[in-house]
Amino acid sequence: MSHGESPVPAVPAMSRRPLVAVVGAGAAGTLTALHLVRESGRRSTPVEIVLLDPADRWARGVAFGTPDEQHLLNVPAAGMSALPEDPSHFLHWLQGQQPDAHAFTFASRRTWGRYLDEQLTGALRDVLVETTVEHARTTVTAVRRDGARARLSLAGPPGGAQAGAAETLLADAVVVAAGLPATGDAWAPEALRDSPFFVADPWAPGALDPVRRDRTGPADVLLVGTGLTAVDVLLSLAGTRDGRHLQAISRSGALPACHADRLKPAVIPDISDWGATLTELRNRVRRHLDDARSASGDWRPGIDGLRFRVAELWQRLPEEDRHTFLTQDVAAWNRLRHRLPRGSHDRLDALVGSGEVTLIAATVQAVTPLPCGGLEVTTSDGTAREVGWVVNCTGPRSDVGELGNPLLDDLLRPRLDGALAVTSTAGMGLRTRDGRLVDGRGRSDAPLWALGALRRGELWESTAVPEIRQQALALAVSVLEDVAPLPRRLADGTWVPGHHPVARPRDPLGLPLSTTAEAAATFNAGLERLMRLQSGAEDLFAEAARLDPDFALAHAALALLGHEAGAATDVTAALAAARRAAKQNADDRERSLVSVVGLRVREPRRAGADALRRHVAAYPRDVLAVSAAVPTIAFSGVIDVQQDVWALVENLAPAYGDHWWFISLLAFVRQDQARYDEAALLAESALSCEPASGHAVHALTHVHYETGQHETGRAWLDHWIDASGRSASHRAHFAWHAALHDLALGDLAAVEARFARQLADVTGVRGLVDTASLLWRWRVATTEWEPERGAPPAAGSVLAAVDHDLLGSPSTPFIALHAAVAHAANQDPAALDALGARCRRSRDAATRSVVSPVCQGLADVLREEWDPAIEHLAAALPDLATVGGSAAQREIVEETLLLALHRSGRVPQARELLEDRVTRRHSPLDRRRLELLENEKAALPA
Repeated sequence: MSHGESPVPAVPAMSRRPLVAVVGAGAAGTLTALHLVRESGRRSTPVEIVLLDPADRWARGVAFGTPDEQHLLNVPAAGMSALPEDPSHFLHWLQGQQPDAHAFTFASRRTWGRYLDEQLTGALRDVLVETTVEHARTTVTAVRRDGARARLSLAGPPGGAQAGAAETLLADAVVVAAGLPATGDAWAPEALRDSPFFVADPWAPGALDPVRRDRTGPADVLLVGTGLTAVDVLLSLAGTRDGRHLQAISRSGALPACHADRLKPAVIPDISDWGATLTELRNRVRRHLDDARSASGDWRPGIDGLRFRVAELWQRLPEEDRHTFLTQDVAAWNRLRHRLPRGSHDRLDALVGSGEVTLIAATVQAVTPLPCGGLEVTTSDGTAREVGWVVNCTGPRSDVGELGNPLLDDLLRPRLDGALAVTSTAGMGLRTRDGRLVDGRGRSDAPLWALGALRRGELWESTAVPEIRQQALALAVSVLEDVAPLPRRLADGTWVPGHHPVARPRDPLGLPLSTTAEAAATFNAGLERLMRLQSGAEDLFAEAARLDPDFALAHAALALLGHEAGAATDVTAALAAARRAAKQNADDRERSLVSVVGLRVREPRRAGADALRRHVAAYPRDVLAVSAAVPTIAFSGVIDVQQDVWALVENLAPAYGDHWWFISLLAFVRQDQARYDEAALLAESALSCEPASGHAVHALTHVHYETGQHETGRAWLDHWIDASGRSASHRAHFAWHAALHDLALGDLAAVEARFARQLADVTGVRGLVDTASLLWRWRVATTEWEPERGAPPAAGSVLAAVDHDLLGSPSTPFIALHAAVAHAANQDPAALDALGARCRRSRDAATRSVVSPVCQGLADVLREEWDPAIEHLAAALPDLATVGGSAAQREIVEETLLLALHRSGRVPQARELLEDRVTRRHSPLDRRRLELLENEKAALPA
């Protein structure tokens, strides 16, 4: 069944399963096969997949085929999931092998290869269609088009049943996943290249074995290069012979930088105004790293944030600047970007300290064979060194046209109708259009794709697992859409085979829109702003409605935002226009949504909520409907019970997969479930795709607060607010979060400055939920404990900017709770009495049983009647989650109870509550209050 649409009628099935040939069975090829299997299952589309690689098994390749457990990943476990939609997947798998593993564990590369092997094997076992994967140990030497398919020439029989004993293989699609090319040795003098004591490629099977076993020639070994390859070789050769010294030489003589001791969130910059020349980008990168260092005390989060922007920055650069970067900047970038795990760094540091490893800043100038074996190497610093072996650790060759790879040579070979592929910048890879090869005539219609290292020239960052897994998933979708496209529905409702032209424009999630292309583009821009929590969505929806007055969804979106989010629009008129347009020009989904919006306006808590649930169940990829259904900063949602909200979001997973917007919503669910590591990984995964995702930022902000990372959280959030969050529609709420960090750190000067700069002038519901609640928390958490620290500003002006109905007749228990807090901040017990009486008469159970006692408790606090205040507030706490909102928002009731315990003299209970909080998370403010309680206890008469 299509996503929420009516059942797809039968269409003529293909007489055979499409065959996808993946050339290369290393990490890139295996990840591609994995996602092809998973996507074929999601689509109920069986395919044959054959991995063509002479290696003895898949999921190894050069990087992950190493048997040495000292060779560690240089990305922590948190970043090594094979599944973009589940960034903690590898971590959980690893914890099954190593119970003490955590997000910042650096596993061995061999372990990750085993993990990837298991994922492909498991996906094949679990897939519910007849999708198969076969590994043929053969080499592909040539490819040519054969109609709409591609015919591969093989160095030998592919084996198995795919093609019998034939020397060619006819495939519907070919994915070239060749991996990094072999190490280049053009730098080496001829005498060195011809020497038997030169290891040209340390990753060739058994290449280092003679070096390890050698006991006759000079003991020392010279490594040329000091990057990650050299690190692995140093660790492999250390201690293999008595008296052996390992000397590593490069122009800089510097090893890669080291990872920090703990995981810190990436600081992703807003690069919209960074320019497009190398000079401009150099300056902005330096400034960005300085800002990251100033904010967090470390440059690494700045580099990690740049990682998610590198492809866009690289594509801005003119070709000449790219070549300049490769000659002048690449070494410095690689040292900072591709860092060492702390364990590897410490081991090397010890080897350097003991003299077993020496780092040299020089280049090789000349080489002379020694009469008893080994080499005399003269370097640019004027030193002649006698060594038994020279190991080439300079990294892969750059130009794919000079590798001697028969398949790549054939792809680049001139033909009558043009080469099947052309190289990209500096020959570092092949040109593609979203992964599909571009031929010599600029076309991308051949059934040929590439990923990973072969896209370095156009993306620059394209060789690490986090980048390759995203490419593999996107490529799997693209390949299956080409070889076995799903049926499509035309504007008149009829279903046609997948290759039929699509009649209507579509929204960002692929749902058809009954409007013009121009209006659809404007509407989609508004929808994307809504998804990112950016301001201006209503203006774009209004413009879409102006461009096409018969566009029902544009009018419905305006009505929904006016009703739910207070957008400046005539809700009644917009709804009437939506209904009128839906009768003339809408499909089933669009008519359903218009009906739902009408019910939400008329009866939001009952019929409207039920209708919205049904619509989301039928059309789970309807972003506008899901946005209204899930309680977030922007919308009240249709569910107040936490577990039901969690289930609603989690059940959307099959419809969204790894889409950044869904991952953002799921991240917030995970933090609500106190699964903080998972929440952080999900949020950062979403932000890597969309740095402006307000939902992901919101989730990560809660993780920082609930885990006591106040310094990190404040610095990171301040940077986001000023960079990618500049257009966020709920900046006040993010400022409120930053103020919570200020409070937790006991930094009242920062709270005061932030209030004046970011919160004092906020109006409407944000003024109630954020500004007013901060004033009360400020008072009960600090001023009432230490009056000499100064009182917060008066709340009168804040409440004056809040709608009277929000304060006097709130429509939800969440708003009622914050209305009570606002009256407390305004020192108005009479208003609390009136609100409490209204809450006791409410038909809503949470308002009646939870918010009502909170009103009474807050009024008791204002009257300094501490015992009844404790009784009322304590009674509300067990069921407080039923009012909705986040734990950080509801915590204000506990803060008030803590004050009441303190002021009533119940020191043991207050201390117990604070000690529990300090155990759960670091907080200088809570520790300060514990000290005050201890001082009070000491001052009591014996």
